[in-house]
Amino acid sequence: MSDAAAGPAARPARARQPWAVRLGLSPRFHAFCARVPGLKHVARAEGAALFDIVQGFVQSQALLALVEFRVLHRLAEGPAPLAALAGPAGVPMERMAILCKAGAGLGLMAERRGVWRLTVRGAAFLAVPGLEAMVRHHPVLYRDLADPVAFFRGETQPELAGFWPYVFGAGGAADPDLAARYSALMADSQGLVAADTLRLVDFRGVRHLMDVGGGTGAFLAAVGAAVPGLRMTLFDLPAVVPGAEARFAGAGMRGRVQIVPGSFRDDPLPGGADAISLIRVLYDHADSTVTQLLRAVWAALPDGGRIVVSEPMAGGARPDPATDVYFSVYTLAMQTGRTRSGPEIERMLGDAGFVDCQFRQGFRPYVTSVVTAVKPSDDKAQKSV
Repeated sequence: MSDAAAGPAARPARARQPWAVRLGLSPRFHAFCARVPGLKHVARAEGAALFDIVQGFVQSQALLALVEFRVLHRLAEGPAPLAALAGPAGVPMERMAILCKAGAGLGLMAERRGVWRLTVRGAAFLAVPGLEAMVRHHPVLYRDLADPVAFFRGETQPELAGFWPYVFGAGGAADPDLAARYSALMADSQGLVAADTLRLVDFRGVRHLMDVGGGTGAFLAAVGAAVPGLRMTLFDLPAVVPGAEARFAGAGMRGRVQIVPGSFRDDPLPGGADAISLIRVLYDHADSTVTQLLRAVWAALPDGGRIVVSEPMAGGARPDPATDVYFSVYTLAMQTGRTRSGPEIERMLGDAGFVDCQFRQGFRPYVTSVVTAVKPSDDKAQKSV
């Protein structure tokens, strides 16, 4: 019986799909593309992209093995034969050969005449702060995703949720070792975040910057180095204070920085700053907590004061492969926050009373993007009502 005879109710759903999607659903079209010279590259590229999605987990696990066996670290010391990599790792030669080939497939290393060498990408992996720490941290998330069906149904208790009780407030950071582990992981990646934020935001007009939830002060130290006359305040939990004191002392900034211990969930923010930064803070927390925090920032700022929000942001109407996959799933596993888009953060800032909200997408969105806003003066606030 034809589709026409079957009637509208029996027609397949794909008849309502856009024409391009209907072609994508057709095996005959894919076979046709594979035969036509001008379309072969399209079919090949789409096939490779799909296979990259399928093999992504294996790629990340191969990278983890390279890190744990310190293969890239040894190659950073100089080229080495396979035996010099397999022996210290305690891995049989034939298995290390497979792992090294995988590393070559990832573009991290290369082999020539039986000798393995580090590639530029492999060297960058070791040099970029925070990447290695993230890879070592990933098994916690991977265990949470072992049953993705149950995970997305909300039927599991993610291990990651218990890994960072730090974000729940002052009581969550009672364990100094846990706070130190969190702060170290965040500080390792803050160098890139600070560099990208400084490209997007000009702090030269700021007299006093307070960084809320700033950990051991990696971001403030970077801004302080870029703006020599800037006064600074770090506000974070008491457990991170010793690390912050050591960082600022080592940077020669002890006299320029005031460290105020406290929890923005439990304590009011200190006043005196004409700009307040929230660096990788909002996506750690639920909407109710973020709303409370933004109101606290508004109350702590003077008229004309600025807020700077810097963190990886979702793509919104155009989902991003890094932030809408990795960070959104990560925050879902944490069970404390979520990844928001720039326009969504702008709306939340507007609801808190801020004006002149501006979203500035970073050139590396997987590192950070920025939203800035201003606390209006009384006359501006009256005009906006």
